[in-house]
Amino acid sequence: MSERLIYLPLGGAGEIGMNAYVYGYGPQENERLIVVDLGVTFPDMDGTPGVDLILPDITWLEERKAQIDGIFITHAHEDHVGAIGHYWERLGAPVYARRFTANIARRKLDEHGHPESVVKVVEPYPHVIECGPFKVSYLPISHSIPESAGLLIDTPDGRVLHSGDFKIDETPVVGDPWDEALWQEVSKDGVKALVCDSTNVFSDAPGRSEASIGPTITELMEDAKGMVVATTFASNIARLKTLAVAAKAAGRSVCLLGRAMRRMVEAATEEGILHGFPATVSPEDALNIPRENLMLLVTGSQGERRAASAQLAQGSYLGLKLKEGDTFLFSSKTIPGNERGVIRIMNQLSELGVDVVDDAGGKYHVSGHANRPDLERLHQIVKPQILIPMHGEHRHLREHVKVGNAGGITGIVAVNGMMIDLSGNQPTVTGYVDTGRTYLDGTVQIGALDGVVRNRIRMALNGHMIVTLIIDENDEPLGEPWVEINGLPEVGRNNAALVEVVEEDLSQFLGRAEGKTLRDDEKLEKELRSIARKSAQAEIGKKPEVTVIVSRLG
Repeated sequence: MSERLIYLPLGGAGEIGMNAYVYGYGPQENERLIVVDLGVTFPDMDGTPGVDLILPDITWLEERKAQIDGIFITHAHEDHVGAIGHYWERLGAPVYARRFTANIARRKLDEHGHPESVVKVVEPYPHVIECGPFKVSYLPISHSIPESAGLLIDTPDGRVLHSGDFKIDETPVVGDPWDEALWQEVSKDGVKALVCDSTNVFSDAPGRSEASIGPTITELMEDAKGMVVATTFASNIARLKTLAVAAKAAGRSVCLLGRAMRRMVEAATEEGILHGFPATVSPEDALNIPRENLMLLVTGSQGERRAASAQLAQGSYLGLKLKEGDTFLFSSKTIPGNERGVIRIMNQLSELGVDVVDDAGGKYHVSGHANRPDLERLHQIVKPQILIPMHGEHRHLREHVKVGNAGGITGIVAVNGMMIDLSGNQPTVTGYVDTGRTYLDGTVQIGALDGVVRNRIRMALNGHMIVTLIIDENDEPLGEPWVEINGLPEVGRNNAALVEVVEEDLSQFLGRAEGKTLRDDEKLEKELRSIARKSAQAEIGKKPEVTVIVSRLG
């Protein structure tokens, strides 16, 4: 049986977030596999109410657990490493990462009771990890978190470059600068496939360096009259340093608020990659510092309801309060889907008299992803035989293929679940794998199609009614049925109590119901549910979700 090289995205291709990619080499169905990234995405109240996290469906991988030789994490963002603690036991393979990423991965494994020893710290290129038929090296690259890396994956069928998340930034403040000579070196002997970040393919301007925004942020803090609060992604260590250094230059003490932010700074310090970060003060000490000499660096740039920024907007956090004349800086880009939460916080801040500054003008934030000219530059350096866009919605992937085609590169749009055979000169679709989402609901993982969230949405949209009936030993109703409602108006269009109207309609039905109906629980429940919904529809114009409880004596 001939051997083949395959690429299979299970998350991150057709969406931004929840990255999980598989490479395989060997006979069909018996390929040795490596996994690149195990990330999460985040829920919203519209489509996934009550859900804590969304993870990729790894059923296909779990069924081939014995074929997995390693898990490679490119960097420590949640959409690349956030699922490692939830899924490692189901996959069981060693985890490889650079030092800072390994620190974060170990913390996540420890939270779930898994041994931290499964994480192997690797040095960057030219160090090579031999993993089954693959030889893998970490290529340092600039991004919005320290020690990000692309992957050089050598296979018997040729070399694959997996870009990871990246930008071209020669002065990133924290982390590795863009090293064009390195990417030229690993590409000079030919690259079969470039699997490449597509996030900013629609941004036509060249990307800007992290170092470029420091002066404008410093100027903002110098001009601000009261206290300054700044928020950004907790994982953007470079931005945290930029903000903290700007605060110090403006004569302000820095106070970190938010567990995730403190954890990231702590990890970066532990691994010796964060230098020159100004000394911080505790929230208790911050209370005694004049407002004009203080900057709070807080979590919650995406409108998260329980983060420090949201709590400050609602009144106070750890005794610290915002006042009229203070300034709140959003030094981040709002992820699509989070706009409503961010705007809610902005309006709450406005009601407090706080001046809100966002990144609408591009003065206080730069992206961690490559813009279109930077993608074109990477294409020209690597000159791959095949371009496979990843890390993007379908429109990003399709546009990225067009960019590649314009440069003479063959590309293919490969979305989640599409298995691509890279063995020949042209990429071919060789099969499809069922992919979906797994929800972390509290402490339990549930499938997206299990009905839990669907039923939650239905209750939210329609309200809920409970009908209770007791049947005696003679299969006759014992008393009248009673109704309880939740999330429904108490009074209907006839100014009568909804509960009383429904109970009356149910009682009338029971008075005329035949004996065989009263003896059949399934039929009885069906009839009671139908009558309750019709009665509510007539009274309030809405059919609620109805739970029927029939209790029998004897």
